[in-house]
Amino acid sequence: MSRHKLKIDFMKNFLKLTFAVCFIFVMSHAYSQVRFSPKAGLNLSTMTLKYSGISLDPKTMAGFHIGVVSEVPLAGNLFLQPGVLYSTKGSKYSIAGVDMSISPSFLEIPVNGLYKFDLGPAKLLMFAGPYFAFGIGGSYEMPTESGDISYGSGEDNDMKSFDLGLNFGAGAEVNNLQITVQYGLGLTNLSPVSDNNTEMKVAALGISMAYLFSGK
Repeated sequence: MSRHKLKIDFMKNFLKLTFAVCFIFVMSHAYSQVRFSPKAGLNLSTMTLKYSGISLDPKTMAGFHIGVVSEVPLAGNLFLQPGVLYSTKGSKYSIAGVDMSISPSFLEIPVNGLYKFDLGPAKLLMFAGPYFAFGIGGSYEMPTESGDISYGSGEDNDMKSFDLGLNFGAGAEVNNLQITVQYGLGLTNLSPVSDNNTEMKVAALGISMAYLFSGK
């Protein structure tokens, strides 16, 4: 696949995600009690890597996420919490004493269902939902070479660009400040090669802070 075609595919998918994000926030704004928040936090991720039937043992890599979320009331203590985040993930590996790493970055759209339990001055949060992610950058490093990640299908690329996964987690809210811990499980095989013996899947433990502001 040529670099020119990769750039065209990237722009098409980026525009689709941009329209999706705009739609989420336009719909959110239609609710009088919607709240918005900046969100940032730490990612502790691993990426399973299997090639020709051989599985590499992934080591945790630290990254981060930053973006915005909205909170849309549905019924009682039930809320919808969509958002858009810039998120860095990846993993480190050691093969016979040789170290290597891959650290992709994603534009991520989580759409979580959120339930709040009133505990007096604080609220207990429980949430779960899907996320959609598109690879937009990152790098890899090996003993003999390093470079930027190439997204797409086929052996000429490093990994596929689209990831679909599930989030679930818990947290607490005090005076509009939310502190949460979540686990994001990637369900998509990100290997660019269509081969049952090759697999790449990413998972991340996230610790986040968000402060909610009224939309109107």
